[in-house]
Amino acid sequence: MRLGAIEAGGTKFICGIGNENGEILERVTIPTSTPNETFQKVVDFFQEKQMDALGIGSFGPVDLNRESSTYGWITSTPKKYWNNVDIVGEMKSYFNVPIGFDTDVNAAALGELEWGSAKGLDSCIYMTVGTGIGVGAITEGRVVHGLLHPEMGHILVQRHAEDPFKGSCPFHGDCLEGMAAGPAIEERWGEKGVSLAGKSQVWELEAFYLAQALVNYILVLSPKRLILGGGVMKQEQIFPILKENVIRLLNGYIQHENILEKIDEYIVPPGLGDHAGLCGGLALAKKVRSCF
Repeated sequence: MRLGAIEAGGTKFICGIGNENGEILERVTIPTSTPNETFQKVVDFFQEKQMDALGIGSFGPVDLNRESSTYGWITSTPKKYWNNVDIVGEMKSYFNVPIGFDTDVNAAALGELEWGSAKGLDSCIYMTVGTGIGVGAITEGRVVHGLLHPEMGHILVQRHAEDPFKGSCPFHGDCLEGMAAGPAIEERWGEKGVSLAGKSQVWELEAFYLAQALVNYILVLSPKRLILGGGVMKQEQIFPILKENVIRLLNGYIQHENILEKIDEYIVPPGLGDHAGLCGGLALAKKVRSCF
């Protein structure tokens, strides 16, 4: 089975061809510009390639309600030019194949459940910490949607007593994304995170905020694995501090070996590495193809 996949991001679209085993056979990266320019390059990539289905994991917010007149749209995004864009409809106008569609982080969670760090489980959280913070969730084998879809990157967090930073989220100020995403790190410290690798106070503060989020996810959804990816999480020194904070905040309330004894196996980086999003698209394509 030949499957197409699109990881649609605010800065780049990654397109690929793969198979039902999650193997990526070919891929290309396309800078995100205007919808017309970006879609044309996406179409050019897939035009001569045989595929049995296409999966799209997109930045959002997106409309996932199949009964809605705007199903398959990117809706109220602050990304310039991309407000109310029909991404699924555009692809359908060129490709007569089944199309699976979800948020980029839900897709990545599905890919990790199928082939990555959550393989063999029926629930997980996939969290990306980069330009923004997004979280996808699968519980009892089903991707979590709902009224819209989870926006767990925008939950409210308790401020650190010694952190004067006002927050960078244009909607909520000091929500999780406003305090801990890549732009927040750069604005707070005056440098990009990659230049601050050796400054322990940067990552201690980052772990302070991210741990609060993980504890909330654990308490609300009880996932069987927490997978953390994105550019910020490439600073691997965060992981030990983060795990210590999670244990401290839970304070013995969750009596499970994954927390008490095996937290290194419970909070992990993506098993699919930088391919989690694209493999997520393959997983969406595989899933929608199985329905036909």
